[in-house]
Amino acid sequence: MSELPHCPKCESHYTYQDGEMYVCPECGHEWSEADMAAAAEAVLIKDAHGNALQDGDTVTVIKDLKVKGSSLVVKVGTKVKNIRLVDGDGGHDIDCRIDGIGAMQLKSEFVKKA
Repeated sequence: MSELPHCPKCESHYTYQDGEMYVCPECGHEWSEADMAAAAEAVLIKDAHGNALQDGDTVTVIKDLKVKGSSLVVKVGTKVKNIRLVDGDGGHDIDCRIDGIGAMQLKSEFVKKA
């Protein structure tokens, strides 16, 4: 017996297959294999060199970045440890904490995987 995927919306494990669609009886969500593949592709976040990033990675800043609302600058070569990938505003898809500056969000196009 094959293992059916959990519901992507409510994480229920009571899903069933109806033709080519999967259905969740708890929340009523329906999805297909193509929907799951598209969602996995959309979540993939890459650095400036095309390397896939994951939560917990360490990255290096490749460009001087001005901190909005402050006179601080994140310098080239700054290492940022333990990043978290998020769906942020304006393309800011990395949530992190930088020593000496604090919590902030970065765009993945300005970092490279360390």
